[in-house]
This record gives sequence, C-alpha cells and structure tokens, in this order.
Amino acid sequence: MPKRVDHDERRRQIAGAVWRIAAGRGLPAATLREVAAEAGVSMRLVQYYFGTKEQLLIHAFELGARAAGERMRLRFSALGHPPTPEEVVRICLLELLPTDEDSLLLARVHAAYYAAALTDPALAGADATNPQDQLESVIVTQLRAGQEAGVVPAGIDARVEARGLAALAAGLSSTVLVGVRSAAEAVEVMEYQLRRLFPG
Repeated sequence: MPKRVDHDERRRQIAGAVWRIAAGRGLPAATLREVAAEAGVSMRLVQYYFGTKEQLLIHAFELGARAAGERMRLRFSALGHPPTPEEVVRICLLELLPTDEDSLLLARVHAAYYAAALTDPALAGADATNPQDQLESVIVTQLRAGQEAGVVPAGIDARVEARGLAALAAGLSSTVLVGVRSAAEAVEVMEYQLRRLFPG
C-alpha cells in the first residue's frame, strides 16, 4: 500500500527551508532550486505545491505569522486566567522581540521579508507583509478597555499609542538583530513604556 503523503506537513517542510535561507542569506537567496535543496526535495515537488516563487514566499511568510501567533496563544494559555488588557498588550509586544532561539529565527525571517519588500512590489503589496494593522488593532482595543477599567490614563490617544508601540517593537527587534542592543535591553525599554501606559 503506498505511503500517504501529508500535504500540509510537506508544505511546512518547504516553508521551513525558506525561513532558514531567508534568516541566513536573505530572501533573494531563496530561489526554488535553493529551497528544494534546503528542504531535501526535488524542485519539481516545490513547483507542484507552489506554482511560483512569489506564492512560495508569501505562503512561508504567512506560516511564520501563524507561528508567532501560536507562541502568543501559548503564553495566554499559560496565564491560567483570562488575560487583562495589560497582559494582552505585554504578551503581544514582547513576543515580537527576539529573546530566544525561535523568536530570533522568526524576527530574522520577518526582517528579510521587509527588506525584500522594499524592492519587490509583489511582496510590498501583499497582505502577508503587513501584520502591523492587526497588531495595532489589538493594542487599541486593549488600551481602550484599560481606559474603561480605569487602569490606563484617560487622556492618552489609544490609536497613536498603539502605532507607537508597534513601531517601537519593530525598531527594538531590528537593534537586537544587528547587535546594537541586547534582548534584555529591548525588553527593559518595552517594559518602561508599558508601565507608563498601565501605571497601576
């Protein structure tokens, strides 16, 4: 009886090869041939699952975004109680910082995609390369909930603060990746901002 192929697992295997190449050599190095070699499969198989390089790269990025989301969900589950607005914002932002091996890989992959999007209109225009809107929306909702509960200063502009926090997380991540700041220093800066917004 022929062995049954897990197509989702095969796609994850190929996407994982994209991540490793992007993190180590940059996204332009992730050609179909290089990805096939890194994944240990034929180039024909890569083309079978992903008709074009663009489809492959977008799928791999979306998978990375889901992996980051899963890390956040695990952190929420570990709390053992419904998260407060402060806990939601803290987990969402701190998970964006490269503080361990897995988050370092994801941060390097995201940085490679953003760098490639500067010159690739297809990547720049893809929803997959703009997770900022979703993050900012979550932060806005939680800051407003905190204001209603009296734990966030009433006078702040939740939308502007959310944009600033998302940008800060992206900037801190970049400084850690290039060695300008340590992960601990990045976390310290983020915690300082969180204490300002959740002074209680």
